[in-house]
Amino acid sequence: MEKIESKVLNHYQLQKLVEGLKSDGKSVVFTNGCFDILHYGHIDYLEKAKGLGDFLVVAINTDESVKKLKGANRPINQEYDRARIIAALGFVDAVTLFDDDTPKRLIEAV
Repeated sequence: MEKIESKVLNHYQLQKLVEGLKSDGKSVVFTNGCFDILHYGHIDYLEKAKGLGDFLVVAINTDESVKKLKGANRPINQEYDRARIIAALGFVDAVTLFDDDTPKRLIEAV
């Protein structure tokens, strides 16, 4: 079984991984969210996203980004904990964090 931490990648690691997957003809699905209070809707949505391709990447808002989006009392769960929880889902292949309001720059980089 793959270690959860090995699925949590920085942007450089993710970029290299995606390049390799694409060169092998694999399709990469990318989605994002805060995932601060994980619920069944998140699980269902992520599982369906995995069905759209070969490899599922989930980008998670950093704590600072969540604060900007949700207010000073958020996040409830810290970014690394949220990343590890999402990475623990068997159908999620990779997780990364992003600090911007949207993942646009990350998507363009990958």
